[in-house]
Amino acid sequence: MILVTGAAGFIGRHVVYELLRQGLPVRVLLAPEETPPACWAELEAPEVFVGRLNDDEVLLKACTGVHTIIHLASAMWWGSRRDLELVELVGTQALIAVARSARVGRIILLSHLGAAPSAGYVLHRVKGLEEELVRGSGLAYTIIRAGVVFGAEDAFINHIAMMLSINPFFFVMPGRGEVVLHPVHIDDLTRAIAASLESLDAVDRTLEVGGIEYTTLADLVSTVQRVCRRYRIVIPVPPYLLRVIVRVYELIYRRTLMTSQWLDILATNRTTQLGNMYEYFGFQPRRLEDTLLTYLPQQASARRALRYVLRRRPRPNVLV
Repeated sequence: MILVTGAAGFIGRHVVYELLRQGLPVRVLLAPEETPPACWAELEAPEVFVGRLNDDEVLLKACTGVHTIIHLASAMWWGSRRDLELVELVGTQALIAVARSARVGRIILLSHLGAAPSAGYVLHRVKGLEEELVRGSGLAYTIIRAGVVFGAEDAFINHIAMMLSINPFFFVMPGRGEVVLHPVHIDDLTRAIAASLESLDAVDRTLEVGGIEYTTLADLVSTVQRVCRRYRIVIPVPPYLLRVIVRVYELIYRRTLMTSQWLDILATNRTTQLGNMYEYFGFQPRRLEDTLLTYLPQQASARRALRYVLRRRPRPNVLV
């Protein structure tokens, strides 16, 4: 039995779908306000437990009989610093304690390239501390550090497209766009996570994965403009000034397309070796622009942006 946390999120619902498609027994932990994604209805539904990460009673029931936990719960794209610490640190500590009591065999954690406890940026530091919790848990583990994940509903490249659609004149770019990224498609990451379940070589290791190519932020913005046919004047803005603007927006809107964590991702190069996906899991990931062409031009980005900023922010999946 496999337990997936954060199962209703962008990555989580794809991982659960892939596990179900392979015929594996799956349990999911959903917060009370979350509902099972519609895509799961195409397959045999997973076993659902409703509760939060530090709800010990529910979590113990969910972990009983489980041999592997895939821990995907995160406040990365929407949360404040406090939300990150609650979900990534407090929630992970509670999960580890219950997993040890339930004699879970292994935990698979999704982290990010650049994560380190000593990092100068909040997102990288919190994810690095979360990794340390997992390594010191006494459980067998696999930590998968991924580059920026993209797909039809991601919160990075899609948000660039949304920002281009709502401003017909210019695009505000953090810095000069020289930061190098290593994007990986959601289906490739999902395939890697599923493959790690059967890989003995992945046990007690930290694996870094990305796509088949590197791209700078400036090139990525150009690619999105070309794919969407929305050409704008790109205006470089100092990242420290953008952080101030983002904080003001976060006081006004329920959600913002550019968050503090979004800027943390762009604060430093986030890459790994190009051949890692093939070396670890035996397949080549797909190309960025070819994949974007299959879905990005058809999306109504302006309407999606409006719905996004007016939608209520999620609650941290912990009891506070």
